[in-house]
Order: sequence, then C-alpha cells, then structure tokens
Amino acid sequence: MLHYKILAFSIILLAMFGLWRRLFPKKKQIPGDFQASWRTILNNEVAFYRLLEAPEQARFEVGILDFLASVNINGTGTAVDDKDRLLVAASAVIPLFGFPGWRYRKLNEVILYEGAFNRDFKTREAEERNILGMVGGSGMTGTMILSKPALHQAFEKGNSTQHVGIHEFVHLLDRADGATDGIPEEMLQRPFLIPWVRLMHREIQAIRAGESSINPYGGTNEAEFFSVVSEFFFQKPDVLKKHHPELYDMLERIFKQDPEGAN
Repeated sequence: MLHYKILAFSIILLAMFGLWRRLFPKKKQIPGDFQASWRTILNNEVAFYRLLEAPEQARFEVGILDFLASVNINGTGTAVDDKDRLLVAASAVIPLFGFPGWRYRKLNEVILYEGAFNRDFKTREAEERNILGMVGGSGMTGTMILSKPALHQAFEKGNSTQHVGIHEFVHLLDRADGATDGIPEEMLQRPFLIPWVRLMHREIQAIRAGESSINPYGGTNEAEFFSVVSEFFFQKPDVLKKHHPELYDMLERIFKQDPEGAN
C-alpha cells in the first residue's frame, strides 16, 4: 500500500511540475552584458539609438538584450551575424520604447531570408517574389520572416519612409488585443479610439484617391495603414508632422514618443 501511495504522490508532483512549466516557462538566459562592439553597430546603423541621451541609450540596450534573450533569430539561405540580430532587435525595440517592460507576445523566432519571397516562401526561381516581411499566419505561429537585404536597407541613412522591421513588429502590437485591425486598443487610451478610427478611415480614403503622400500600400486596409504610417512616423517624423500633423499627434499618443522632437 505504501508503494502505491508513493507512486501516486510522485505522479501528482510530476503533474504539478508540468503545470508550473506551462504557466511559468523558463526564460532564456540574457546573453551577458551589452558588448562594446554592439554599441558601435547601433551608433553606426540605428539613428533612433544614436539620437538618444546616454540614460535612454542604456534603456534601449536593455530592451535589445531582453529581446535577444526571448526570441531566436536565424537565417534561411543566408548567414546571420551580430549586426543582423541587432537590427532585428532594434526594429522590435523602437515601437515599444515608450512602453518600458513590454514584450512581444507569442513571438518565438525571426527568420531572415536572403531576399524577397512569395506566398510559398520561395526566394529563387519563383514568380511574384515581392514580399519583404510576414508575421503569423497559417503554419507560422510565433514566427516572423524578414528579407535580410530589406532589413538592412531600412536602416540606411537617408532612406525612404519604409521600414520592413518596424512594419512587421507594429502588426504584432496591433494584434496584441486579439485583432489585427489597425486599432491598437492596448496602446491608445479609450477616449482616443473613435477619433483614431475616424482619422484612419479619412486618411485611407485620401490614399485611395491619390491625394496623400503616404505609401499607397497603406490604403490596402486598416491593419496595413497602421503599420505603414508607423514606419513613416519613425523614419521621417519631420515630413509626417509637416504634411499630416493630426496623424502625427495621434501616433505620438499611441507610441508615447515624439521622434521628431528628438531630432
């Protein structure tokens, strides 16, 4: 009888341990202190980081370490080095910088492709290879795919309003409330939700009518609009504020940041 009691107790302990692991999964080890070589890469490649004051740069570095500790970054058809990982992590940290301590939910891996890809995830000898980034979707839960060349181009000095990394990470922030609909309910205070929706629809109509300086892809739907104007907001804040001041003010509320004021 004692043997069965011990066996039953052991089974209960194992079950409780399994439940504990599911509820409180072990976090990856943060990869040590921030390396000096990484700081050099950020200063050379990431204008957002370069314009921060020293205390804020330190907070940005903590965000980088936290992201690298929780998300794997791998390559398909291309090698991945420290610069690649830092550019992915910087793309993630920038939109969340106004929300210290926040993380991207259910993101496990970012895969860098050697170039643009199609709906079948092919990068060579395939038609319609025009996709530069993708997150979620059928068969890739917890995974983001980015074109490595497009990611690097997004950080080049004097680049356009487009930034594939920020674009895809904003999709994740949009999805945090359960719906990818262009309405970031967890980021924007409730009194501003309806004004945001009205402004968004007005701007989408202007894009579709060819009466806007915003990337036409932003007129696809509300989700793409939010990601497209977020790219614009972080890449060319002065231009967005000049031509779309109301939109800029609303994005400032959403992200709790004023990138134009930092320049």
